[in-house]
Amino acid sequence: MRITGIKATPVAVPYRHEEHWAFGRRLGCVSVLIELTTDDGIVGVGEAAAYPSADIVLAVLDSIKSLVIGEDPFSIERLVRRIELVGTWHHVRATSPAIAAVEMACWDIVGKSCAQPLVNLLGGRFRDRVECFYYVAAGSPDDVASEAELATRTGFGTCYLKVGSDNPHLDIDRVEASRAGAGPEAKLRIDANEAWSPGSAVRMIRELGRFGLELVEQPVSGRNLSEMAYVRNRSEVPLLANEASWTRSDQLAVIRAGAADAVSVDNQLDGGLLNVKRSAGLCEAAGLPVVKHSLGELGIALAAAVHTIAATPNFTYANQAYGALLSDDVTVGFGGGIDSYDEGCLPVPTKPGLGVTLDQDRIERYARLYRTRGSEFAFTDSAATKQSRALPKF
Repeated sequence: MRITGIKATPVAVPYRHEEHWAFGRRLGCVSVLIELTTDDGIVGVGEAAAYPSADIVLAVLDSIKSLVIGEDPFSIERLVRRIELVGTWHHVRATSPAIAAVEMACWDIVGKSCAQPLVNLLGGRFRDRVECFYYVAAGSPDDVASEAELATRTGFGTCYLKVGSDNPHLDIDRVEASRAGAGPEAKLRIDANEAWSPGSAVRMIRELGRFGLELVEQPVSGRNLSEMAYVRNRSEVPLLANEASWTRSDQLAVIRAGAADAVSVDNQLDGGLLNVKRSAGLCEAAGLPVVKHSLGELGIALAAAVHTIAATPNFTYANQAYGALLSDDVTVGFGGGIDSYDEGCLPVPTKPGLGVTLDQDRIERYARLYRTRGSEFAFTDSAATKQSRALPKF
């Protein structure tokens, strides 16, 4: 079997609420859906987060096309190494989601050819369903409390909230509101996206710790591991590395520096699903749990992640997904809004490959939305581009 073509379709799906983080916002999720065709007639699907933009993802796909077409989709290790070495992507630390999408589509082809769900090809089920957190959209404290209450009412056990705003008192008010809305039993995780200096991080974590935090994600720069270790050694709340741990090389450095209590991993930023398995093994050897990170995803990429997590023991925390924010999806019955989740969990698909069915009408609808309004959904916030920002904020 040989790969004969790559088709790429950018789509934009609106959020229920704007997504805000330390230095920007998004109105929706932009993904590039890909289809790998083969000479056997089997089509594999994949998905790339539009990071840093859909145009860049499309350019990467075009640049690696000659390295992919004509290759055997079963030879995934060979194909990815061909892209990394012949294509010189090994010089780029965080690789493009485009490469991960090609690898994902190859796994879909392999699963369909073998009539097996992907989880069975990645080691078999360690768990039957995968827990995700509820992404509480940042807003007024009243809005945050309402969203956190909805999270608990719909069965989610973990709430995730962005902090790192320009006003630290607003962060405190929002975290307090999230705890009030979610109730005393819910787990509460915050993410500062590198917004704090080490001293400020220690002070903020001590202040926010009274609300019973589960994890604090990337409170300081991910580029200075000694800062992370400094904060970790002074914090009673476990630290989760994210911007510091986008690749296996980064994760190894985090482990060596003693900079985190848990490690965020992302197949989109480190070349594919096999590398997530490698990341998890690396962290397991160091006695650390791993958490799936997301740049924003629809049902295709989410299904791929669920298969991988289900086959990997040390994903012991709730993982990042966008069900609480998404208004819709491009698949039938998987991903999308919070109605797809049962007690905050997603089932492992049982059909061959990724096990998802695409909804062509919705793909066309959201492809049209991308063509007409795609810039409104980009990672780059047009309002923020008019400002000169600096990190840490204080």
